[in-house]
Amino acid sequence: MKAVPDKPMLRLFAYLKNYRFQVGFSSANAIINKIFDLMPPILTAWLIDSVSRNPPAWIGDGFGIHEPYAVIIFLGILTAAIFLLESFFEWLYKRGFLRLAQNVQHDLRSKAYDKLQKRDIAFFEGERTGNLMSILNNDINQLERFLNSSFYEILHLVTLFIFATVSLFLVSPKLALIGMLPMPLIFIGSIFYQRKISPHYKTIREKVGALSSRLENNISGIMVIKSFTAEKFESDRVEKVSDEYKQANFNAIQYNALYIPLIRVFITIGFVSVLMIGSFMILDETNEITIGSLAFFSMMIQRLLWPVTRLGQVFDDYERAKASARRVFNLMEEKSDIEDGTISVQKLKGDIQFNEVYFQYQQGESVLKRIHLNMDAGKSLGIVGLTGAGKTTLIKLLLRLYDVTDGEILMDGKNIKSYQLESLRKNIALVSQDVYLFHGTVRENISYGNTHASDEEIIQAAKKAELHDFIISTKEGYDSIIGERGIKLSGGQRQRLSIARAILKNAPILILDEATSSVDTETERAIQGNLDQLAKGKTAWVIAHRLSTIRNMDQIIVLKNGTIQEQGNHSELLQHDGLYADLWNAQHPD
Repeated sequence: MKAVPDKPMLRLFAYLKNYRFQVGFSSANAIINKIFDLMPPILTAWLIDSVSRNPPAWIGDGFGIHEPYAVIIFLGILTAAIFLLESFFEWLYKRGFLRLAQNVQHDLRSKAYDKLQKRDIAFFEGERTGNLMSILNNDINQLERFLNSSFYEILHLVTLFIFATVSLFLVSPKLALIGMLPMPLIFIGSIFYQRKISPHYKTIREKVGALSSRLENNISGIMVIKSFTAEKFESDRVEKVSDEYKQANFNAIQYNALYIPLIRVFITIGFVSVLMIGSFMILDETNEITIGSLAFFSMMIQRLLWPVTRLGQVFDDYERAKASARRVFNLMEEKSDIEDGTISVQKLKGDIQFNEVYFQYQQGESVLKRIHLNMDAGKSLGIVGLTGAGKTTLIKLLLRLYDVTDGEILMDGKNIKSYQLESLRKNIALVSQDVYLFHGTVRENISYGNTHASDEEIIQAAKKAELHDFIISTKEGYDSIIGERGIKLSGGQRQRLSIARAILKNAPILILDEATSSVDTETERAIQGNLDQLAKGKTAWVIAHRLSTIRNMDQIIVLKNGTIQEQGNHSELLQHDGLYADLWNAQHPD
């Protein structure tokens, strides 16, 4: 995929503007919850000083409570209230971030898939299916996990640092400075860790994509693997890719495992220093701090320093999310090379013209050269040629799966680039040689191009495709499950189902790309008779190796090396005694 400016987390946070209320509300609750969570050290200090007959002045001045037992009861009630409020705000922020994460995950996956569908066919031919699946599943799930936990952990750490720093300095600036001496070292170590770990997580995301691709390819091709007894070979290949993924994780783990033990050394120095120096200050009766203040310091320094060890995990999650965000937003923000037109039409007549059309894939040799073709609406065209002559490429250009390299294609007198892609393709029904069926019922697959079709319309389409008798012979009939890619059907049955799907679409332009190559001669003859009726009034293109399939076409072209070598109807081409005649005589020696 092409590179997009590499600020993935900024792009994620910019995307969160669509959820600004959820983010703001949940963040505010997380901050309030953390403040209440940091109150126990302060409450403990107040309680110890009150027991020591040195209660906080604000209790007496603000509430008029001076009697020691009453002060302790007051502090007990205040502590209970704070813990209840902490629990309430924890419920609010966790619920908020959980819902936010699910909403973002759902919307990102839906929008990423929608963007993916709009990409040109060249993109899919250059990308691995498993890698795209990894982006839509693993990477978006990684972002969900970041929003689900790490995001509010960052808020908690920031709140902790600000609140603890202010409260410590208000009690004793000297002890605060001593206790926080490790902080710069911790932050420097965390930044160093982040820079070291970041490239490893980028590699991990790439390796998991490669692993997904290998597994997807192997599962899809399991029949070939078994028929060629290639199980050991494929197991070795999966093991190799999995090992590369494992090694990428090991490279990250060596930094991950070292981070916390090193940081704890610095934390220990700060914590022990505060306890010792604070104790000396009390023993020396300097009156700089009370026993309660020392207890506060010991607890708050722990609250401050120990959670900072979470920085490593937070940075870890952040870098994982960053690597995933880069892949997700690169996928979403790259533009297709096929630009949509502006003209929307309900139904085209089907006049087709190719004017001086040239086409080449990327920078290779031209596949089609100087193609001139003029077809009136309602006429039929047969396309003949050896493998690699450019027959299927003509179809791809007509559907705008690719754009011409030079020249133009006109539909009803307008350049096809001016039509909206959806409008153009809705007017074309394609039966491809490489049939693809979806896991589901026979009915669902036939009605794929016309989901509002009635049962009677579906049955009529199946009859015209010579499939109805087979369908009703099955136990579940039209509700029979055909399996992934139609694995429960034979090659001929899959092709007939694809023909039924095209028939039901009832588009003004019908394209058959080797549509009867997988059926027997008798079934082909029956289908052909129905297709002749079906094609009446439509513009029909038929690619065929069996010339008997196209002998009645209004016009036939013979492609060779990307150019039209011969053009005419069946009789004219036989009289010309060229390539078409040679092919006909080879198939019909009598």
